[in-house]
Amino acid sequence: MARKTGTSSRLDDAARAGWLYYVAGRTQDEIAAAMGISRQSAQRLVSLAMSERLIKVRLDHPIAECLALSAALQDRFGLKQATVVPSDPGSENTVAGIAEEGAAELERWLKRSEPAVIAMGTGRTLRAVVEQLPPMDCPQHRIVSLTGNISPDGSAAYYNVIFLMADAINARHFPMPLPVLVSTPQERQLFHAQPMVRPTLELGAKADAIFVGIGELGSRGPLLVDGFLTAGEMAELEQAGAAGEICGWIFDDNGELLNHPIRERVASIPLPVNDGATVFGLARGARKHRAIRAAVRGGKINALITDEDAARYLLKD
Repeated sequence: MARKTGTSSRLDDAARAGWLYYVAGRTQDEIAAAMGISRQSAQRLVSLAMSERLIKVRLDHPIAECLALSAALQDRFGLKQATVVPSDPGSENTVAGIAEEGAAELERWLKRSEPAVIAMGTGRTLRAVVEQLPPMDCPQHRIVSLTGNISPDGSAAYYNVIFLMADAINARHFPMPLPVLVSTPQERQLFHAQPMVRPTLELGAKADAIFVGIGELGSRGPLLVDGFLTAGEMAELEQAGAAGEICGWIFDDNGELLNHPIRERVASIPLPVNDGATVFGLARGARKHRAIRAAVRGGKINALITDEDAARYLLKD
């Protein structure tokens, strides 16, 4: 029998320790005794299980303050659905909480027996959502990408989720082999007419559920960081009143699409795709507060998954 490598053996131990701690409810002292190791080693293994994402945690107990904020958001903005998770005061950049809640909501849609079209955006938050999904067999559904899966240099976009999702979910997947932004309006028209792209556009327009991230503008905006816009173009958009973006569609503080030449270069499917779709926007963090507010004001989304800080920001408006 082949010997396990040191790394593989340690991950096996971490998985065992993590299972004992989070599933079996054993204390670190009990884990140490069961595995014949020191308490310090047991503690390190449990931590390793979390850092390597061997353990995925979902909180089943609703927090009263979060429920109150969720209800207030639905009432204020006329949302179909709102979910508020606790804020992490120690981190501005983490997607913890909204990723788990987004995965739970996406899983509920995937478990439906009735065939559905589920459309996916892109970005770090949605990638974290898909990483939380368990393997599922749901051939009755179709999964379609709302936006391009190609980076400006022609490589696969790192935060594209459609291919990652295909690894876990047994369903028909329809990627969009385009960049988020193309060079000219004529190029967009040419790409959209291609036989490989047109069915994806038509299917996305029929989506029943849509999951998108909400992006901010500025020096840390995804469109700039990922190379789709230059610093000069980003500054020009900000000066024109841009507040946020979803799948490359840039909107102002009222959620109206910005009247700018870049608008004619967006290759993504426009939002909302149809009146019946439930459009889940997932975002948190102070940098995104303005963009989230604009998205709900303008009806770019009609369901929201966010945290307490963002909810309070929206409600004080």
